[in-house]
Amino acid sequence: MDQRWEDAVFLHWRIPVPAAAARMPPGVRPDVVDGSAWVGLVGFRMHRIRLGAAVPLPWLGSFPEINVRLYSREPDGTRGVVFLSLDAPRLAVVLGARAAGLPYVWSQCRAVGPGRSDPGVGYDVRRRGGRTTSAFAVRPDPTVRADDELSVELTARFGLHSRFAGRTVHVPVSHEAWTLHPATVTHVVDGLVAAAGIDVEGPPASVLYSSGVRTRIGRPRTVRGT
Repeated sequence: MDQRWEDAVFLHWRIPVPAAAARMPPGVRPDVVDGSAWVGLVGFRMHRIRLGAAVPLPWLGSFPEINVRLYSREPDGTRGVVFLSLDAPRLAVVLGARAAGLPYVWSQCRAVGPGRSDPGVGYDVRRRGGRTTSAFAVRPDPTVRADDELSVELTARFGLHSRFAGRTVHVPVSHEAWTLHPATVTHVVDGLVAAAGIDVEGPPASVLYSSGVRTRIGRPRTVRGT
């Protein structure tokens, strides 16, 4: 699939390595960055979805997706993302992705900004039934590039690890490097990370924004030994 991810907001907290290890699929371990495992709360707008590079899927439209993620590494060094949850408002996307083994949740999701008078960018989520909600927003600084090693390590992920048909698979994702900017949290009241079974305290240790990238999702392969 070919698609564009726009107005990406990255919130990251440090967590103990054992907490991440307990959620890894067989065959991969937590990827330790700057001495810690990390959990990310990431929101962006999915746009221009295509099958391959030629067949557009305009009926899916543009919609926000909010995910909770951990970071993984295979014995050969291949790195990836392990999704604990992915919230989206398009039922067809949710059903198709769940059939492929990804933990999508059909939710009410809304993107906020940026606007002319307010450069803030954020996302609101309410899961069906209303028991789990999330609302977070940041104000990016477009005059500064976040090109430090930690920011790049937390976002330069070119694949995901998941379980499918009893095996651990790696799905490659290719895109240009994110153009990252540091950002300030304007508010965060989140229940998605806790609902995924991860405990965090205090404000996120890393807050980043990117206007977006075009991505291509490739064919999965089975992780050796699983």
